[in-house]
Amino acid sequence: MTTTSPSDVRPDPPHSPSPAPTPDDRSLAEFGYHQELHRSLGRYASFAAGFSFISVLTTVFQFFAFGYAFGGPVFFWAWPAVLVGQLLVAACFAELAARYPLSGAIYQWSSRLSNLTFGWFAGWIMVIGQIVVVAAAALALQMVLPAIWSGFQLIGTDPAPTSADGAANAAVLGVILLVLTTVVNILDNRVLSLVNRVGVTAEIIGAVLIIVLLLTHSERTPSITFHTAGAAQNGLFGALLVGSFTAAYVMIGFDSAGEMSEETHHPRRTAPRTILTALGAAGALGGLIVLGGLLAAPSLTDGRLAVDGLSYVLTSSLGDGVGKALLADVVVAITVATLAIQTAACRMLFSMARDGQLPFAGRLARVNPRTGMPTAPALVVGTLAAALLLLNFASPEAFLAIGTTCIVMLYLAYAMVTGPLLIRRVRGEFTSSGTDEEGARLFSLGRWGIPVNALALLYGLLMTVNLAWPRAEVYDPAGGHWYFRWFTVLFLAVTVAVGVTWRALRGRTPAV
Repeated sequence: MTTTSPSDVRPDPPHSPSPAPTPDDRSLAEFGYHQELHRSLGRYASFAAGFSFISVLTTVFQFFAFGYAFGGPVFFWAWPAVLVGQLLVAACFAELAARYPLSGAIYQWSSRLSNLTFGWFAGWIMVIGQIVVVAAAALALQMVLPAIWSGFQLIGTDPAPTSADGAANAAVLGVILLVLTTVVNILDNRVLSLVNRVGVTAEIIGAVLIIVLLLTHSERTPSITFHTAGAAQNGLFGALLVGSFTAAYVMIGFDSAGEMSEETHHPRRTAPRTILTALGAAGALGGLIVLGGLLAAPSLTDGRLAVDGLSYVLTSSLGDGVGKALLADVVVAITVATLAIQTAACRMLFSMARDGQLPFAGRLARVNPRTGMPTAPALVVGTLAAALLLLNFASPEAFLAIGTTCIVMLYLAYAMVTGPLLIRRVRGEFTSSGTDEEGARLFSLGRWGIPVNALALLYGLLMTVNLAWPRAEVYDPAGGHWYFRWFTVLFLAVTVAVGVTWRALRGRTPAV
């Protein structure tokens, strides 16, 4: 197993460690914790945790129209660029998952690589970002349900998420979904695992079917992806920068396999592999879905692709019957994705509260011994995400503001891990030694560690700036809503300010 450095020392958790009967539990005890969450997840369930957070069917259907509207067909090429960048980040995370198999991955990793204060802010930004992602994922139902049956348009008549009716209806559908996912996140982690595994299997089957059907119904050749016609941005570079929002939104959350480490069998061996395979599989499937949508769309110039997105392509190209059946599979993917993202946020709250690092820590760190689930975090995440959905009633622009904000928060939190990790590597303080639960060497980048880590950090910082840049044509196209243009920057500033205020009121934090 790995050895601990001085920065690995944590404040005493609320409960004293107790002897653990299994190697996995003994591994957890090395970090000063005892087993409270039920350890029941195997390799596929761990993969499902990461894949369902990414959820290509949820996110591609949600942001395809946006990517096409601002980038035109050429926005496809932002996909492989973002995938390569995120694989660099995931490779760094895989190393850390092997060495620190703990819930609250980003918080735990950043704290142990730097110090508790810096790690706390990484965890704080991450968990707030995760709550925003939960809200954003729940909004995705609006892109699918009204296309299946008009009766799902409960408010008004216009289902477009950029319309007042569509935005309000998205909020209502999202709140209903959050009630469901909150209940599942309270029940039992075996129920949670079952729902995730079944949902991910259905999503993978559906994604493969969609790819095959779209590619066999192509109306044009792949050369269309070199065209910038119809892009709202001037020039190839501008189209790719804004078009990259779609890929950036899709390929986040692969660290969830690490978040579930305390519930996974053999996490030092399992989590690194499932982090990489979840991102790789989602990246490949998502890229092919985007390409298939561009090739099979009945028209690239009638304006519908930039408004209705892939739902329009499926029902128009494949017929109502097949198209709506596949859209029903997308609904399953959205439901499971919202559930998985909420679960990840719950584990982050639990991990930080267990160290006494949050308000009401005692209640948030409490695990139901029967279900193995932290109940209070599920209620907190569900309630706050539902509150964010109310912004949609204020303006349709809230849809994009919420979606972009959550990506920026997560990218910044990721950089708060890859940054300290790079410093430790350069100083020669990051060890590649150690063995997993089966005696094999821990996952390691070896001599590629510094270049991969440096590129991962550079990519993350540049993408964070790109996503947060207050482009009026993107965030406030109608004008008159300056706060949506600056929403991401303001939200991040408020998040940091609240964190600083709470820590100041709480008093000095024990040194790590």
